[in-house]
This record gives sequence, structure tokens and C-alpha cells, in this order.
Amino acid sequence: MRADMTFVYLFLRLLGQLPLRALHGIGSVLGRLVLWRNNRTVQNTAVNLRIVQPQLDDAAQATLLREVMIESGKSVVELAKIWGGGAEHALELIREVRGEGLLNAALARGKGVIIAAPHLGCWELLNYWLCRKTPMSILYRPPRVAAVEALLRKVRGALAPEQVRADGAGVRTLYKRLAAGGTVGILPDQKPRAGEGEFAPFFGRDALTMVLLPRLAARTGATVLFGFAERLPAGAGYRVHLLPAPESIVDADLAIACTALNQGVQSCVELAFAQYQWQYKRYSADDRPSPYDKENG
Repeated sequence: MRADMTFVYLFLRLLGQLPLRALHGIGSVLGRLVLWRNNRTVQNTAVNLRIVQPQLDDAAQATLLREVMIESGKSVVELAKIWGGGAEHALELIREVRGEGLLNAALARGKGVIIAAPHLGCWELLNYWLCRKTPMSILYRPPRVAAVEALLRKVRGALAPEQVRADGAGVRTLYKRLAAGGTVGILPDQKPRAGEGEFAPFFGRDALTMVLLPRLAARTGATVLFGFAERLPAGAGYRVHLLPAPESIVDADLAIACTALNQGVQSCVELAFAQYQWQYKRYSADDRPSPYDKENG
């Protein structure tokens, strides 16, 4: 690992000694600072909130935007606790698990399990919890800075999932894992590349949606579960949620299947709305006007 990444690792270890409540306090300040700067991240978030909560007036929109930015700040700073103290210490922060029986039943079925984990709450802690239950492979896009990948492998430690690159060979690996009854994790709300998605409603407006997950489920017969780790108030810890996927997620009609996929994501988000990463341009596409452009906003 490069010297600069070693420094980052040691800094995470040091910062991770602080109580979670203190780290979330720092994250709250960070979120407010970003909001004050009103940069592109804040502007994109505001656009998304207006799209998904059009019934709110300007004052309510501003209040919601502040809450979302505060939670976003917490999501960044809490990584020091999740990564800095090691997986087992991080798992001690989980206070409750809802839906664990769904995962136990899916594993016992032996046909493979797909965990659809949106950008919601603390997904790194969810990874730890899942990997303690069962070996898991996750689909990911390599970071732009190669040295960051080595850092991620080190901080995730013994409970790190198998990282499968999001390319043709990686997708074939996922099929093999599921065919063998294994568990794979996918970010279901990651915007697909051009030609690899289908438009489907998300909070009432069409968003370009991945077709990979529905295809994997349909072709392998794997059980699909949605999951996330909810951040509890006042640094009290986390609550893990596992939810069943809509049955139509395996429909042969990809428009229907992707609608079900987005319904699953939305069901998760509605449980912890402000903890979703609303800064992503979910509603942009190459062949459609973008709501994130000022002239179209």
C-alpha cells in the first residue's frame, strides 16, 4: 500500500477511537458546511428532492435538504468507526436486525441469493454483517485511483467480500457464484452504462435502471432480498433491514422487472428517507433533457 494510503489508514484508525455519537456530530457539521457552500452536490440533491417530494413547499424543501445533507455528512465520517476499528467492533454497533429470517430461508433454499443494497444508510456495515452470515461476492467499479483499492481491501479486513469487477468476466463470475448457491451483492440504484438499462419509474418519474440484477435473478432462480443498515439517532448504532423483492422482479418483460426493482429500492428508502444518497443523478440520461441542467431545472 502506498505511503499516502498508509497515512489515511492510520488516520482512520485514530479517528475511529471516537464514540459514534461524536463522529456523527462531526458529520453533521460537515453536512451543514457543504450545504452552506451550495455546490453542485447540493444543487443535484435539491433537484432530486423536488422531483420525489413535489408536494412540499419551499420551506419544507429547505428543511428536508438540510436533513439530507446532515445525514450525508454522517455517512462519510462514520466510515472511520466502521473501518478504523475493525469489522468485529463495527458489528457491535448493530442493535437490531429485521428480516433475518428471510435471509436464513433463502440460504437454506440453496438456489443462490442476490442482495440488492441501495445507496442508503451505512452499506459498509451491511457488508460486514452479511459476510459474517455467508461468503459473499459484490459487483463493483474500480476506484479511479488504483491505490484506493488496496486501502479498501485492508480496511475491510477478514470480513471483506469478494470484489468482482463490473465487466463481462465479472458478470460471468456472478452467474457461477449463484449457480453454486452463493450470495452476491449488487447496488441496484447504480446508473447503468448506455445501452445497459431500461427506463422505469422511481418515486413517480422514469429513471434509467439496471437490467443486470433482474436478468441474474431470472436466469439463476436466486432469491432477491433488499437490504440496508439504518443509522439510528444520536449515535445509538444501526438497525439492519432485509426486505423481500417484488415477485415481478424476474418478469420476462424488462420494463416490468425494472419497475419492480425500483419499487424495492423505494420501499427501503421510505424507511429512512434522509439517509439515501440523493446527490446521484438518477434522472439523467444521454437521450433525454436533464433536470440537473440549469436551463431544464
